[in-house]
Amino acid sequence: MQRLEGLMRKALQQYDMISANDHICIGVSGGKDSVALTIGLANLRNYFEQPFQITAVTLDPCFGGVQTDYSQLEALFAAHDIPYVIKRSNIGRIVFDERAEQNPCALCAKMRRGLLHDTALELGCNKVALGHHLDDAIETFYMNLFREGRIGCFSPVTYLSRKQLTMIRPMLLATESEVVRAVRRAGLPIVKSLCPADGVTVRQDTKNFVYEKAKEDPAFRQKMLGALQKSGIDGWAPVSAGSHRKKGER
Repeated sequence: MQRLEGLMRKALQQYDMISANDHICIGVSGGKDSVALTIGLANLRNYFEQPFQITAVTLDPCFGGVQTDYSQLEALFAAHDIPYVIKRSNIGRIVFDERAEQNPCALCAKMRRGLLHDTALELGCNKVALGHHLDDAIETFYMNLFREGRIGCFSPVTYLSRKQLTMIRPMLLATESEVVRAVRRAGLPIVKSLCPADGVTVRQDTKNFVYEKAKEDPAFRQKMLGALQKSGIDGWAPVSAGSHRKKGER
């Protein structure tokens, strides 16, 4: 975890993600990324320059009408003094049973995002942390390019004016393989997704594309990071030392 925490700390600093006394809601699906993010932020509370608090939140879509067992995460988070909230929802039933979506990911993500934002506000949080890593950013870039014919990617920091919440992605400088290694070496428990579409999405195709490119060029991911930071895409240029975001962007 030490390597991953170092990359997270660098991202927090480069993109000015945390201010003193922030209360951060961490979206926890139960997968490797969100679990690593939670433990990383929990450890960073002890030595990061700005004091902050966290609350982990899991939104169970109840796929197939079955409640997911998160008891392993409850035990893990309790051991790390992390407040943990589990919310059961009917998202799985709506997306797969009522709507029978052929491409369910967009609707599912939208509904989960809205519920996560509302839950964060209920808990008194002013920021929401998501477990996206560098591979996610690269995949999103190519999905936008190949599928929609546009240049774009999600931002490291995004302010939601309607909700008055700030979204942050502290693991953006870490590759997926670095996250995997951290989780394995720390022996962190993972809750497997029960989503019927898991592993057969458009994103999986793009993930395979990025994997093959990285096999051809081991520096591919870092080159892509540099390109994103120099591209002018909103929010990707690191915040220079001593500078401040414009009002409304924090």
